[in-house]
Amino acid sequence: QVQLVESGGGLVQAGDSLRLSCAASGRAFSTSVMGWFRQAPGKEREFVAGINWSGASTYYRDSVGGRFTISRDNAKNTVWLQMSSLKPEDTAVYYCAASVGSVIKTARSTYRYWGQGTQVTVSS
Repeated sequence: QVQLVESGGGLVQAGDSLRLSCAASGRAFSTSVMGWFRQAPGKEREFVAGINWSGASTYYRDSVGGRFTISRDNAKNTVWLQMSSLKPEDTAVYYCAASVGSVIKTARSTYRYWGQGTQVTVSS
């Protein structure tokens, strides 16, 4: 089992950067695919980025590629989402999630454990 706690959200201006953190507990973290999702008001929760257990493989949704970077440190039980060149359309609650699989997937159903979310608001 994995427990997840996100932090680092806030109110920023367009073009700013922000780094989200996800602190994990549980022995399964180091072998889990980790993902970041987001949910804007009135919209479905969507995949943002994923990283495999070793950090050697990452995957991003098209709209954040080149602006967001996902990384992890298994020794610290932490995964990060570095967000740069933020846009108003990045405004959402961001969730950290852990998958029980070994391959990065974008479907919400493949992630078993979820954090409580952290709000990111980007003003224009």
